[in-house]
Amino acid sequence: MRVAEPKLSKLEYQIMDTLWTKGECSIREIQDAFPVKRRPAYTTIQTTIYRMETKQVIRRVKKVGNFHIFAATVSRGAAQRRLVDDLLAMFGGRSQPVMAHLIESGKLTLDDVKEAEKVLRKLQKEKA
Repeated sequence: MRVAEPKLSKLEYQIMDTLWTKGECSIREIQDAFPVKRRPAYTTIQTTIYRMETKQVIRRVKKVGNFHIFAATVSRGAAQRRLVDDLLAMFGGRSQPVMAHLIESGKLTLDDVKEAEKVLRKLQKEKA
């Protein structure tokens, strides 16, 4: 049985993206990864990181001087699966409206469809 991953806010996803991309980081390094024009205050990042620690999606890995270094404890794939599951739940679990939108907006390519078809065939073989 898969344990449900905690929901993440937009800011939390942005922080996680930095940790997934750069690995272990301090609060200042995470803040510096944001674009200058939309960079949250240090205290905003700090408060959010402490909340994320409580959710157990990140952890302190070491202390250097008077600051801590943090690392993600949740994989990018697990967080993405939770986000997609939440999105599908908004459509009663039906993926067709989401797929239709992706096709109509041009965000779903023929290569994406071919790759999805490969995965579906593989899953079908595993079930047989």
